[in-house]
Amino acid sequence: MEHNSVTLSQSEWRVMEALWTGPKTLMELVRELGASAGWAKSTVTTMVRRMEEKGLLSYELQGRAKLFRAAVRREDVVAAETESLLSRAYHGSVGLLVNALAEQQQLSRSDIEELYAILRKAEEGTK
Repeated sequence: MEHNSVTLSQSEWRVMEALWTGPKTLMELVRELGASAGWAKSTVTTMVRRMEEKGLLSYELQGRAKLFRAAVRREDVVAAETESLLSRAYHGSVGLLVNALAEQQQLSRSDIEELYAILRKAEEGTK
């Protein structure tokens, strides 16, 4: 699946976060998502079925159980979500995003130092 087309709902993020740590059976997902999100077995089953239909999950049979895996990489989903946010909210401008965070005092000293390091690395790559 091409990462540009991958967008996840909040519920889909929960399922994917569980699967990005490693493959799980439906019952393992039910236990994990029941504990973290309060979901019933029917909710997990419905989410998994829908996500499988969308191509977000795949499975292999392991005895009588299906072992589910993420069919998309976390990095690809994060990249697509970031591109979408920048495009929708900041007209594609990273500067506007960082400015919004700075104006709302959302950047800690360590965040600022990390941004400087990222910018220095990016600057070296353009030489």
